[in-house]
Amino acid sequence: MKAALRPAPPTTRRGSGLFLLAATLGLTAGAITFAPARALALLVREASGDRVRLLNARGTVWQGRADLVLTGGTGSSAAAALPEGLGWRLAPTWAGGPALRLRLTAPCCAPQGLDLRLAWSAGGARLELARHTSVWPASWLAGLGSPWNTIQLQGSLKLQTEGSGVEWARGRARLSGPFELQALELGSSLSTLKPLGSYQLRFTPDAGGSPRLQLDTLRGALKLSGQGQWTGGRLRFRGTAEAAPDSVDALSNLLNILGRRDGARAHISLG
Repeated sequence: MKAALRPAPPTTRRGSGLFLLAATLGLTAGAITFAPARALALLVREASGDRVRLLNARGTVWQGRADLVLTGGTGSSAAAALPEGLGWRLAPTWAGGPALRLRLTAPCCAPQGLDLRLAWSAGGARLELARHTSVWPASWLAGLGSPWNTIQLQGSLKLQTEGSGVEWARGRARLSGPFELQALELGSSLSTLKPLGSYQLRFTPDAGGSPRLQLDTLRGALKLSGQGQWTGGRLRFRGTAEAAPDSVDALSNLLNILGRRDGARAHISLG
């Protein structure tokens, strides 16, 4: 008579379950730790609506390098790469809750690096930028397509942050600190006058955290000025572009594109 098969002892089954759980957690942690940089490139492309691409990405999600390319979006042929590419280092941290610390470096423009921190809470999320100064090529904007690929800017863009940040709560974004962008010694393929001038864009939060924009001319024959504000996720801007009396002919084509002409002046209206 054959002996009846006995069920495995509870301790054996428990041990097998613990082993499978440990193996699953180990594989998951390994997949996260060694996730290739291509996974980050795909995430950036999807999140930006295909306007920002990380091409030739190498390394991992946590540390890597890639060619940073701006494009005109899906269906556009416009594209421009940042000289010498972009590097990143991403690490988990704690800031009153789970957070990620990101350090970006661009040899051409931000060799000292740009430090950011993204933190989550029950009410939303917060992106913080450390104090920072960097200089970027204005020609890179041509990759975004119209009107940038028509204007074809030359010169440099100087970014300065002052402990700035953005907060998201209840589906709404709020600017938590000012930052400034200076467009220095700008030129354009639409004008024989080079440079056109240098300009300052300053972004500050209003009482509700909505970003306000102030545009002023630092120097140059083309005078730009105006104010704007983001409302409901859209920018409303009103300003003017005016040519110096001896530069009207050289700036005529550019004035026609910037806004409604009124002699040596163009009225700019967005949103």
